[in-house]
Amino acid sequence: MKNIAKNFIADESGATAIEYGMVAAMVGVAVVGIFATFGGKLKTAFDTLGDGLNTQTTKLGVAK
Repeated sequence: MKNIAKNFIADESGATAIEYGMVAAMVGVAVVGIFATFGGKLKTAFDTLGDGLNTQTTKLGVAK
């Protein structure tokens, strides 16, 4: 029984998955923070880009 407990405590096979999960969670929090901070400016930038592309495709006669 003592060996089973020692082996269980020494087993680190799941540690890597937990670490990757924590890194993924931190990246997710960072992405949400960035979008919350710059969301309006990003929307404006993409709207401007989209409008420009629509204008150019209309000039070229490409259907939407």
